[in-house]
Amino acid sequence: MTDTLPPLPPIAILGAGSMGGAILYGLVRSGLAAGGVTVTNRTPDKAAALAELDGVTSLSLEDAPSANTDAATTADIVLIGVKPAMVPDLLREIGPSLRPGTIVVSIAAGVTIATFEQILGSDVAVLRSMPNTPSLVGKGVTGLAAGSHAGPEVVAVVRRLFETVGSVIEVPESQIDELSTISGSGPAYFFLVVEEFTKAAVGKGFSEADARLMAEQTFIGAAALLEASDVDPAELRRRVTSPKGTTERAVAVLHDARLDRIFAEATDAALARAKELAAGT
Repeated sequence: MTDTLPPLPPIAILGAGSMGGAILYGLVRSGLAAGGVTVTNRTPDKAAALAELDGVTSLSLEDAPSANTDAATTADIVLIGVKPAMVPDLLREIGPSLRPGTIVVSIAAGVTIATFEQILGSDVAVLRSMPNTPSLVGKGVTGLAAGSHAGPEVVAVVRRLFETVGSVIEVPESQIDELSTISGSGPAYFFLVVEEFTKAAVGKGFSEADARLMAEQTFIGAAALLEASDVDPAELRRRVTSPKGTTERAVAVLHDARLDRIFAEATDAALARAKELAAGT
């Protein structure tokens, strides 16, 4: 990767919690963060946990109250990873210190590009992102929406940043909430299916340990097979489902349960809640 892609410019991650931390680890693994990464956290303990990473400067707000501004001042790309309610105050704090041309990327759910642009003005390029938790293992999906001052070259740089933790889908901001119901919430749907599959195995008389092993590794293996295959999931399912066999009988039960309707209703419910959160309710 480092042989074929140019290095990324200096980066700051303000609020390197679970998602910001996942992106940080992806950057470090990729070797693309040649310009260095500065991260901030509230406590010294959290800052110390990241300080040993190669090329990373880790600052604590308790030790250095100006850490967010200090980090943002030296960065060409600034990722905002604090809690959504804290974003406006943070932007007002760092805004006067940002150099013209700085790229500011939100990883805070529910905060619109308009909020960023209103506070920061037109001298910076704003993008809104929606990564998901598999970014922790480099298998994430990130939705990326460009603001009004983010041109193709800016989008390309930010895309390269998020590709260090997985795949990137560029969408208009109007689709970010819809995307979140699939890739953002999707890992929870998957974990729920594995959880229930494990219970089914326990109900068949297997120990909890064996049931969990069967359920988890079956789904992990199936996902790996799908990733390695050049055919779609429906065709892979047909290849497993022998006519008049046991799998066909089981799949018929799942079809009768109208999984298509259940997933549509589930994602619709998630979308409705996303809109409520965006409205502050």
